[in-house]
Amino acid sequence: MSTDGQPHILAIGGGTFVPDGREGIAPSPLMRYALDLTGQDRPRMCFLTTAVGDGAEYVARFYAGFSQLDAEVSHLSLFPMPSVADMRAHLLTQDLIYVSGGSVANLLALWRLHGLDEIMREAWQEGVVLSGQSAGALCWHVGGNTDSFGPQLRPLTDGLGFLPYSCGVHYDSDPQRRPLLQQLIGEGALPGGYAADESVGLHYVGTEFVQAVSYKQDAGAYRVEPDGPGTAKETRLEPRRLASL
Repeated sequence: MSTDGQPHILAIGGGTFVPDGREGIAPSPLMRYALDLTGQDRPRMCFLTTAVGDGAEYVARFYAGFSQLDAEVSHLSLFPMPSVADMRAHLLTQDLIYVSGGSVANLLALWRLHGLDEIMREAWQEGVVLSGQSAGALCWHVGGNTDSFGPQLRPLTDGLGFLPYSCGVHYDSDPQRRPLLQQLIGEGALPGGYAADESVGLHYVGTEFVQAVSYKQDAGAYRVEPDGPGTAKETRLEPRRLASL
């Protein structure tokens, strides 16, 4: 848990991992930033790959990537049944929970079925740092847009809502993301919120956005707000630059 006792969320637009030159992956500075939020010398972290169906290859790949961190790593899968006997007890003893990308619609449905939505809220309120990329960033917000239903993006409006904002991910790499998020906010289907380019994380303390962080020079974060009937305005937020690996 975070040593400052406050609830933290780091929502990552993309770029949690970088290639390590050996056909594998290594944690990017964003992941190290998330671990630093715990304030622990050797944090306990649990990752969830619900959004990609808990495939064995994904779990193994994440273990290989996270093994490069000075952390005590575990995972929680839901297929074919929960991989730990007491999900609440396991998650509430973690310092950091990380959620992978994939299908945010499937993630939300399964978490609600298993009661993980309420467990995650309790963990967050108790000071467990929450983080994740793409689906694992969107889920903590009111909503955003998603490719969960096919390559043509569709609105997502039933996120967990820990954060009372909309969220945009992959904002500079998927040309559908920016216009659809602005449209949804302008129409009132989603509240105003924040968006992140690849390699950018959005850091919230409680429900307040405090800063964006990135390890790339030109990557940006954005505040997107309603601006009159049916329109939205976007304000660029310069991320704090993280040291490269």
